[in-house]
Amino acid sequence: MPLIIVESPTKGKTIQKFLGPNYKVLSSYGHVRDLPKSKLGVNVNRNFEPQYIIPLKAKKNLNLLKKEVKKTETIILATDEDREGEAIAWHLSEVLNLNDEKPYQRIVFHEITKSAIEEALNNPRKIDLALVNAQQARRILDRIVGYKLSPFLWKKVIRGLSAGRVQSIAVRLITKREKEIKNFTPQEYWEIIASFEKYSNKFEAVLTRKNNEIISQLGIKTEKEARKIIENLAEAKYRISDVKKRETKRNPLPPFATSTLQQESWQRFKFPAKLTMRIAQNLYERGFITYHRTDSLNLSDSSLFNAKKFIIKNYGKEYWAGFLRKYKAKGKVQEAHEAIRPTCLDKNPKQLKLDNNQFRIYDLIWRRFIACQMSQAVFDSTVIEIEANNHFFRANGQTLKFDGFLKVYPINYKESALPLLEMNEILKLLELKPLQHFTQPPARFSEATLIKELEKNGIGRPSTYAPILATIQERNYVEKNEEKRFRPTEIGIMVNDLLVKHFPEIVDIQFTAKMEEELDEIAENKKDWTKVLKDFYEPFEKNLSKKEKNVKKKDLTEKTEIKCPKCGALLVIKMGRFGKFYACSKFPECKYTDNLPPVSLGIKCPKCQKAASEKASLAPSERGEIVERKTKKRKIFYGCNLFPKCDFALWDKPINENCPECGSIIVETKKGQKKCSNKGCNYKKQIDG
Repeated sequence: MPLIIVESPTKGKTIQKFLGPNYKVLSSYGHVRDLPKSKLGVNVNRNFEPQYIIPLKAKKNLNLLKKEVKKTETIILATDEDREGEAIAWHLSEVLNLNDEKPYQRIVFHEITKSAIEEALNNPRKIDLALVNAQQARRILDRIVGYKLSPFLWKKVIRGLSAGRVQSIAVRLITKREKEIKNFTPQEYWEIIASFEKYSNKFEAVLTRKNNEIISQLGIKTEKEARKIIENLAEAKYRISDVKKRETKRNPLPPFATSTLQQESWQRFKFPAKLTMRIAQNLYERGFITYHRTDSLNLSDSSLFNAKKFIIKNYGKEYWAGFLRKYKAKGKVQEAHEAIRPTCLDKNPKQLKLDNNQFRIYDLIWRRFIACQMSQAVFDSTVIEIEANNHFFRANGQTLKFDGFLKVYPINYKESALPLLEMNEILKLLELKPLQHFTQPPARFSEATLIKELEKNGIGRPSTYAPILATIQERNYVEKNEEKRFRPTEIGIMVNDLLVKHFPEIVDIQFTAKMEEELDEIAENKKDWTKVLKDFYEPFEKNLSKKEKNVKKKDLTEKTEIKCPKCGALLVIKMGRFGKFYACSKFPECKYTDNLPPVSLGIKCPKCQKAASEKASLAPSERGEIVERKTKKRKIFYGCNLFPKCDFALWDKPINENCPECGSIIVETKKGQKKCSNKGCNYKKQIDG
């Protein structure tokens, strides 16, 4: 009986179900060999020879696989089709002694369906060593940077820090953006809005031109300039000077690649990339979607014809595009791979046994694929220009004429119907108002925008985005604010500044992107992997040796006048991996440490206030105030400073206002709204500005 080895038990169960009792399918449970954790594990003097070990957790299962290999003649390695999967297959072939004496077959497939598995079995190949070498080169490159730079950070900054090759770029992008925000100077500008009415239909127009010159965003800089324009228009007549009507069309979005799935999942559900990939992995292994680590937008002919048939049958012929839509990804991608799509369109999301999160991701993939083969959405668009004393206002209107792909994959668009207006018609002005604005700093990165930025700069690959984002948070180099956007921590800024100053190539975007290109060339058998490593290592090692001698250790200790409760010596403020803390100045003789006091919002705790009103004898020291706190996972929340005596806590940031309806404290939501903290109260208000 042939033995098929996969890397995941879930994937194994799905394949076993398709092939039945004629095959035996077992799992390797991921990698069976890796570099040791306790040392570098790479012999840099012998062509970067990796010193692989078998992890303890893999030994028991590996012994089981060895016994099964002895009992069968046909060994089939069916790990994933990317570099990581190819490397797992190679490691299996090495530890199981699969060679000419014990031959093996390597099969690959983009989806786990009966037809795809059968086709793969009919077209076996050998392990692609170029892909293996590309994976080894990445692993060794990251190991060298991590294991060589981390001790440097321990000596010069704080013990316990670590550095990563690609992660450092992500931290640099976030830190650079934070500095741009900090250094940003807002500029004032004004906008003039005219309100009109016709047949009880009110609409607005914006001043766009004056004396046939376009008014730029910062064209009206002060209130004085705005008021002068309004004075000039005091007695003006408002006449329709131009009416343009046209039909506009909107194309459907392409099917998902890994990065766009992660971005859309964040935008719609606020799912971190790590969670999205874990869900997608489960859907792939259960045979519901095609391979989820891909940068390709390619779609198989059979999937395109199936989509055509499904759309015409379920929505009507007018909803099919009329041709097979094919998409091509920008840049260098593996076009032999496919985009992420459902393996069977008839598997409606509601018909599958999925939990809530799995349903959301599968439904998103299912709808996006169907929509990408549907017809355009059609809008009726109207642009009206209104002239008054040589000042020109513009009003835009848009209404949906035919929904097309929007029927399946809704996206945000604004409908605004204008009344029927004719050339030279005189309009009734209701109001002419000036609006003050200020230019805004660049937005902090969200998970979606950071992945987009990394992809745009050629940093990382489909399988690396989620680990990059997870690692920089786990290391406490960045954290998420109330809007779930990234900001660097103190330690993150410190490490980034040190790397930028002393190891500029490590955090250089172009240099890192070039390394990614070289890894791709190794995978294509165009470059020797040991030469790529050598070209990187020699100048890196030379610079590291120089910096270890020349760079002085940072003194991050701050003095205080607070006495240590244990020994009476003065406390100092020290910096640790997870921020600042109190420590005794007599360390190591006295090992006392304590957290810094939490940041107060200057708001009295409503729970303590209520208790005080009910119990007049309550001392002032027993009446708390709201402070900013962090959970064990460093997520920010707001609670009473007298915890655990008072357990008042909120996730949304409270403001010093009470609800006009029930008197409870008001909070500011992440969507820019004020709402009552009392869940039983429906008070909600948009924050001004």
